Amino acid sequence: MSERVIARQLLDTVPDYKLDYVIAYLQGVTVGEEEPNEDTVKAFLEVDEMKRTGDCQKFNDLNKLWASLEK
Repeated sequence: MSERVIARQLLDTVPDYKLDYVIAYLQGVTVGEEEPNEDTVKAFLEVDEMKRTGDCQKFNDLNKLWASLEK
């Protein structure tokens, strides 16, 4: 089942009094969509590769993450 089909099925279960929230959210996620620039595309590809291979740096401590970004 596609994600669109699932979304449509869920939408059918949303009570009328909550539809304004759903509409506002959908408008927010669809406005201003732009094609990512070359650097962004490269970053997405890099993350996909790291997820595929598991070859990435992992942090269990937020302070260590911040320290690594300051280098």
